Amino acid sequence: YAPWCPACQQIELTWESFAKESEHLAITVGKVDVTQEPGLSGRFFVTTLPTIYHANDGVFRRYRGSRTLEDLQGYVLERKWEAVEPVAGWKSPSSIMMHGMAGLFYLSGWIRQIHSYLTGTLEIHVWISYTIFILATLLIGLFLGL
Repeated sequence: YAPWCPACQQIELTWESFAKESEHLAITVGKVDVTQEPGLSGRFFVTTLPTIYHANDGVFRRYRGSRTLEDLQGYVLERKWEAVEPVAGWKSPSSIMMHGMAGLFYLSGWIRQIHSYLTGTLEIHVWISYTIFILATLLIGLFLGL
């Protein structure tokens, strides 16, 4: 979820109720703020918000059903998750590919922080910051090409 997301705000009370019932369902329910954990959103390849996953014994399934409390509970109690195709091995959050994707998300956050530092703290014009990134990209490419 993200704090600014209207759909996430809409499901928030339902999700909190679901989390309160989690002990009776013998499951653990959590939520992750993608603005605070960009690497995790990359690892799970989150492209829409909110995104709900069911994980059991290292097997991940994306929940795409209704977002009512009854349907969320039924998904677990009636074991409806067993009929859902698991996330493909190469797209699994524990795969090497998704570890790399998480690294790219961390890198983009790092680049954003550098840009904010250059334009905010050092008060460098935005286009100069872009020029610095362009030159750095070209130099890294030339170095790797050698």
